[in-house]
Amino acid sequence: MSGAAESLPEYPLQRAAECPLAPAPAVQELRAAKPITKVRIWNGSTPWLVTRHADQRTLLTDPRVSDDDLDPGFPYVNAHRAEIAPVTPRLITNTDAPEHTRLRRTVNGPFVVKRIEKARPAIQKIVDDLIDTMLDGPNPVDLLTALALPVPSLVIAELLGVPYKDHDFFQSSSSLVLDSTAPPEKAREVSGALSAYLDNLLGEKMTDPGEDVLSEMGGRVKAGEMTRTEAVHMGVAMLIAGHETTATMISLGTLALLQHPDQLAVVRETEDPKVIANAVDEVLRYLSIVQTGVRRVVKEDIEIGGVVIRAGEGIIFDLHAANWDPEAFPEADRLDVRRPARTHQAFGYGPHQCLGQNLARLELQVVYGTLYRRIPTLRLAAGIEELEFDHTGTTYGVHSLPVAW
Repeated sequence: MSGAAESLPEYPLQRAAECPLAPAPAVQELRAAKPITKVRIWNGSTPWLVTRHADQRTLLTDPRVSDDDLDPGFPYVNAHRAEIAPVTPRLITNTDAPEHTRLRRTVNGPFVVKRIEKARPAIQKIVDDLIDTMLDGPNPVDLLTALALPVPSLVIAELLGVPYKDHDFFQSSSSLVLDSTAPPEKAREVSGALSAYLDNLLGEKMTDPGEDVLSEMGGRVKAGEMTRTEAVHMGVAMLIAGHETTATMISLGTLALLQHPDQLAVVRETEDPKVIANAVDEVLRYLSIVQTGVRRVVKEDIEIGGVVIRAGEGIIFDLHAANWDPEAFPEADRLDVRRPARTHQAFGYGPHQCLGQNLARLELQVVYGTLYRRIPTLRLAAGIEELEFDHTGTTYGVHSLPVAW
């Protein structure tokens, strides 16, 4: 192995302990000096790392950039993902057009803005009820367990048609599947249990359908529009993604706003839903919690930024680096909830952009627009240096967030 290869940065890069909400200093240095460069990942392979906002937008919409995780050059997040790729059904998370287009069409309906917006009153009630319980309970409290985890878990359970009484099972299972340090055999066991659980539930929905996404997918299975295996694995993916990321954004977003009281005041005191919506997008930009990057592989040679990425080489898109790119967002290191931030890439970009982004935005709008108004004296009950941050999962967050009022 050459000295040059040995000296490549190890990805993911490490954040600075004194600035836990900022991107890793090294990734910001790379964006300025080598915006398209090679890095080393867990298995010794050396994919390209893309850090500029504009370059990411160009490549994530290029049909030569593929989501095919069966390609030998695909830069897997961890050993578990590499191991299960050959036996994972083709889904919206690992296919390209036209197959991706077909699959996306089968599940896109419940997540369009008009349908998601109808859930606002129900989500508002969930949030209000949980805050009522918080106010009647102990003070201080862990916001993660009191609000951040229950909100998206209740919402995705209702949307999918999954009994909320099983939330402990799917929360713990999801966390383990996403944990980069988990033994592959344990992750495989848990993935199998989740799939079996959803398969059984899907079977029930196909016999006795309700007004939920699993029932809708069950209907598509019966109509021959998708296979049962596709529906099960799509349900597992939605269940995992539907609560993990939003829970993290509720807790970490609250931390970010508490660290910026002037910005928190804007959110707390406004009655304009557009201001809240914009604040949500700015917090999404500022935190960009997906810390393992978006992973792709190149099917044909691509020249960009003076670099040639060869067919078969992997690419990692560091979303946080792009969302702190000063060319896209002047003074990007400053949290400014009035900033026009909708062009952020916290949900990715292009045809594989996050399916559940409209739902996530709605949940965050309700939480941010309610929590700080109802508990105006909310504050951290510990120093930020005392918080334990999670570096092991797909998303970056805190293990607990003690708050008081």
